[in-house]
Amino acid sequence: MGTADELPGRPGGTAPHVVVGDVAALELGGADRHHLERVRRLRTGDLVSVTDGAGRWRWCRFGEELEPAGEVQVDPAPAPPITVAFALVKGERPELVVQKLTELGVDRIVPFLAERSVVRWEPDKAARNLERLRRVALEAAMQSRRTWLPEVAEVAGFDEVRALPGAAGADLDGSHPSLDRPVLLVGPEGGWSPDERAALPGVVGLGPTVLRAETAAITGAALLCALRSGLVEPG
Repeated sequence: MGTADELPGRPGGTAPHVVVGDVAALELGGADRHHLERVRRLRTGDLVSVTDGAGRWRWCRFGEELEPAGEVQVDPAPAPPITVAFALVKGERPELVVQKLTELGVDRIVPFLAERSVVRWEPDKAARNLERLRRVALEAAMQSRRTWLPEVAEVAGFDEVRALPGAAGADLDGSHPSLDRPVLLVGPEGGWSPDERAALPGVVGLGPTVLRAETAAITGAALLCALRSGLVEPG
């Protein structure tokens, strides 16, 4: 086992990154072990980073059991937390939205129903669909080497999301995105209804063109996360 000085400073590079229940009592799930052995083709002694999804992580060596290779590190929670609430869209696009929002660093993802939403999950499918979205978020968090997992909330209504502190709806004539309003609401394919538009607590613009609902969610998330990380300066 290498010394601490030989270990990478952060999860990243080509080393796999997996989520475990406890970084102090390392147990690898069967699906994750199969992926590391059969897909990533790890060999005994190869490095893998593990996280509990709540900011704690460490380097380990792969084998029949994970062997600690470094001390437990603790990443502070991102601040301010960024939320993107998006109206449900058709087909597999909700999975795409959740995957990309997770990769970008969004902290909370809230699917919701708007007046003009075409997609409405029946109660018997809602739990299954939500479980699928949460699995997508988990896989995307591991791929992007996140140490804080995003929350994927249950489907909400418009009144619930517009009442979130710091909320603003995406629309063409809005102001620049700002961390003063770190909760972005993205409407459905048909746009906001007049009543919804009037009820929005604020409006944020994402550019001069009309974006698809999923594109707007991803674009807004990228702008907010870039502002938070300092990659772009406030407008």
